Amino acid sequence: MNARVVTKKIRSVTNVKKITKAMQLVSAVKMRKAQQTALEGKPYQEILRQAIERLASGISTKDSVLLNESTTSKRNLVIVFTAQKGLCGSFNMNVMRFLIKQITLGDTDFITIGKKGAEILSQLRAKVLADFSGLEDADSISAVFELALSEYTKGSYKTVSVAYNKFVNTLRSDPTYEKILPFSTENVDSKGEKLKPAEDGYTIEPDSSEIVDALLKSYIESSLRFALLQSYAGEHSARMIAMKNATDNATDVILNLTSLKNKLRQQSITNELLDMITATVSVEVN
Repeated sequence: MNARVVTKKIRSVTNVKKITKAMQLVSAVKMRKAQQTALEGKPYQEILRQAIERLASGISTKDSVLLNESTTSKRNLVIVFTAQKGLCGSFNMNVMRFLIKQITLGDTDFITIGKKGAEILSQLRAKVLADFSGLEDADSISAVFELALSEYTKGSYKTVSVAYNKFVNTLRSDPTYEKILPFSTENVDSKGEKLKPAEDGYTIEPDSSEIVDALLKSYIESSLRFALLQSYAGEHSARMIAMKNATDNATDVILNLTSLKNKLRQQSITNELLDMITATVSVEVN
C-alpha cells in the first residue's frame, strides 16, 4: 500500500462522513419533533389510563364484549410497531427479540406497522394478517384498530396485544408488550402496583351498558395511537444516535488513515534519501 491508495481511501471515507453528518442533522430535527409529541401526550394518556382502569374495575363484564375473553379460539393477535427504514441501530431487533420471548410463534398472527417488522416476521415464516407499513399519520391508526377489533369480536383470536419500543429518553427505548383485548379489569398501574379506588367513585349515566363499550373502544384506539408516537420518538432518536456514531467512526478512520499516509510518505522520503546517500558513497569510493 502506498500513499496514493491511502489518499483515495481518505477521500472515500470523507464522503461517507459528509453523508452521515447530513443524515444526523435531519434525524435530529425529526427526533425533536417526535420526542415533543410523545412527551406532551404522556400525561394525558397516563391519567386517562388510570381513570379507565378504575372505571372498568367497578363494572360488569356484561357491559362490553371487550371485557370478555374469547373462548372459541386459541390463537392470539399481536400488533407490532417497528421502523419503516433501517439505519437506526438495534431499534427494530430489540423489540422483535423481546416479542418472540413473550409469545408462541405458531399460535400467533400479526398486524405489522413498519416495513422492518414485516420483513423479520416474513423470514420467521409467521402469519401476517395485515401489513400497514405505509402508515405515516397517527390518525390513520383507526384502520388498524378496526381490523383488530373486528377479528376479535368475531372470535378469531383469544387475545390482542401490542408490541413496540416505549420511548424513555434519547439514549433509551424499552421494548414493551401489552395486552389490549380483552381489556383487563385489574385495578393496577403499568408497574403492577395496585391502584387506590376512587374516593367518590364514578357515576355512569344513563347506563353503563350504553357508554362503557364506546368508551373502552375509544381508549384502546388512543392507546394504539400513543404507542405509534412512542415508537416514532424512539426510532428517530435511535437513528440520530446511529448516524452520530457513524460520523464519529468515520472521523476516527480518517485520522488513522491520515496518520498512515504520513508514515508512508515519510518512509518513501527516507528510502529515497538512503538511495541517494548510497549512490553518493559508491561514487566516492570508486
